[in-house]
Amino acid sequence: MSNWFRRVKRGIETSTKEKKETPDGLWHQCTKCKKPITVKDLVKNSWVCPKCEYHEKIGSEQYFHILYDEDKHTLLFENINSADPLNFVDSKPYPDRIVDACKKTGLNDAVRVAVGKINGKKLVTACMDFKFIGGSMGSVVGEKIARAIDYAREHKYPLLIISKSGGARMMESSYSLMQMAKTSAKLALLSKDKIPYISLMTDPTTGGVTASFAMLGDFNIAEPESLIGFAGPRVIKETIGKDLPKGFQRAEFLLEKGFLDYIVNRKVLKQNISNLMSLVYDKKNKKKETEEV
Repeated sequence: MSNWFRRVKRGIETSTKEKKETPDGLWHQCTKCKKPITVKDLVKNSWVCPKCEYHEKIGSEQYFHILYDEDKHTLLFENINSADPLNFVDSKPYPDRIVDACKKTGLNDAVRVAVGKINGKKLVTACMDFKFIGGSMGSVVGEKIARAIDYAREHKYPLLIISKSGGARMMESSYSLMQMAKTSAKLALLSKDKIPYISLMTDPTTGGVTASFAMLGDFNIAEPESLIGFAGPRVIKETIGKDLPKGFQRAEFLLEKGFLDYIVNRKVLKQNISNLMSLVYDKKNKKKETEEV
């Protein structure tokens, strides 16, 4: 009897109690193609499925890991927390909802700001987290992005904002909507100082985020197949009473219509951002050399 046959026979004869379970967290099933992949390989591939190139939804921690040299970065403005200006209550009081979200995610709110080096060049990044109340934009999100812009202006560092949001946070009503004007005004000052701003839109980027800072980049780029728009496709379809074009509000559709500069695969995101920064740095250096001559 061959060794292979013995192993197969032994496996068949093993009782259910004796069989070992596969440890949790070793395997991941692709959201799109449903093919299995080890978590280790998925992380190595920047959380992109190697079979179908689907970009799994990730948060700020993963983006900082992908972008910054040796994963070294400093978090900024971590001491800002949401208030309850409207004493809002739906199925639960708003403060309780914030506390629950903080416990579940380990985050203070729906955006984190970091500064570090990408291929040796300093970059400020504000990255949204969808798992914190749907990445909704409230007063804290607006304030942290505003401070990130001020920090970039003060230190003359390029700014990258990674958007992933369901839109304005309804529990803060008009306070949330005011963040659209606040962040847009701050970005105008950044532009006036000639400091580059790169906007990366990921799946999904919708509502007031799309209608403000997400679409105001010097470079507007997106990950493949990202849903980007103001109102959702279903709402638009029901409003106009007509079928929407194939791929409506997906990144590829927006690129075709001229709303995006290009689409970038997450596997080359770091190098791509670094190349954009090099364009700016090289231009500044050439201008400085010309002035010196």
